Amino acid sequence: MMNSSAGPSDGPAIRVEGLVVRRGGATVLPGIDLVVERGSVTGLLGPSGCGKTTLLRSVVGVQRVAAGRVTVLGRPAGAAGLRDRVGYVTQAPSVYGDLTVGENLDYFAAVLGAPPGDPDRVIAEVGLDAHRRTPAARLSGGQRARVSLAAALLGHPELLVLDEPTVGLDPVLRQELWQLFRELAAAGATLLVSSHVMDEATRCDRLVLMREGRLLAHDTPAALLAATGAPDVESAFLTLVRTEPEAAR
Repeated sequence: MMNSSAGPSDGPAIRVEGLVVRRGGATVLPGIDLVVERGSVTGLLGPSGCGKTTLLRSVVGVQRVAAGRVTVLGRPAGAAGLRDRVGYVTQAPSVYGDLTVGENLDYFAAVLGAPPGDPDRVIAEVGLDAHRRTPAARLSGGQRARVSLAAALLGHPELLVLDEPTVGLDPVLRQELWQLFRELAAAGATLLVSSHVMDEATRCDRLVLMREGRLLAHDTPAALLAATGAPDVESAFLTLVRTEPEAAR
């Protein structure tokens, strides 16, 4: 997990150019281009296995790429100068089971050099006050995911890359977390949030729809619905799949 309170710089938060990723002889990402502007909440939507996690790993600089370039906050993805400017939440919660929630956050805060009191702030933001002294191994899967999110929020990162952060959460908590995401964006942070739940699309400023490693669309929810004539994003996705050129399938 990587975080920060560093000031903003010019240019988009993320620029992906001709990104190619191959794994086990198969091409996972065939050469995609993407720009994510600062201060926005961008939803990365698509079915499981379509390449969302691979793209996110490329953005944070932990994915081996075959070709192309990924620039994050004006620097190459994975550059040392980004370690305290980007928060990353993986699909699998990254917490220490033998430590309590508070101890986990204290440890990550010390590693990141976060301000005093930051663990208390992020514990409250993700709704884990009642579990501060609970060992992480005794938490539910959704609660462990919230600990990972809290760690990513330490230090007020400029960019948050969240890989399906609401999976396994009840509807009330999902709504609370999306409200938190909106507040972070309003304060100037950029969020790239992956999901396979299409109803979360309406909470985003812009949407990136993926299928089999390709980007089908990148637009606002309203523009996407207008362009496809669909009543909702799931229907728009299916429309785009049906109208996709045969050569791309």
